[in-house]
Amino acid sequence: MKTYSAKPSEVERKWYVIDADGVVLGRLAVIIADILRGKNKPMYTPHIDTGDHVIVINAEKVHLTGKKASDERFFWHTGYPGGIKSRTLGQIRDGAHPNRLIEKAVQRMIPKGPLGRAQFGKLRVYAGTEHPHEAQKPEVLDVAALNPKNKRSA
Repeated sequence: MKTYSAKPSEVERKWYVIDADGVVLGRLAVIIADILRGKNKPMYTPHIDTGDHVIVINAEKVHLTGKKASDERFFWHTGYPGGIKSRTLGQIRDGAHPNRLIEKAVQRMIPKGPLGRAQFGKLRVYAGTEHPHEAQKPEVLDVAALNPKNKRSA
């Protein structure tokens, strides 16, 4: 018996919508990364993009366990002397772009390179409950019901 290798023409892509309200960030990111890579399908092939599209809503309501909201920081440098800047995860979640918190968590879980960029391009994250992808008829994926540890109350 030969090992099956998927061809790009054989891949059928589905759309999923995930509600991030009260869901733990890391657990949500793992599930999203697996769907984007196609690891939830039996036809998974590491060098072919077999993943599906993912829409995440309510990104501003994602849950951070422990003291991550106040202690864990993202750093960047402006390029000028003394230009080190930082923000806590809580500031990013409560700020103008809470979608970047989920995007960065997922981006760091997929491979680097052209294949990973193509897989990451199938992720859409929105801060509120509305999204413009109703025409694709996305399936609702209830991440909170998959495991009791996935959802925490605030």
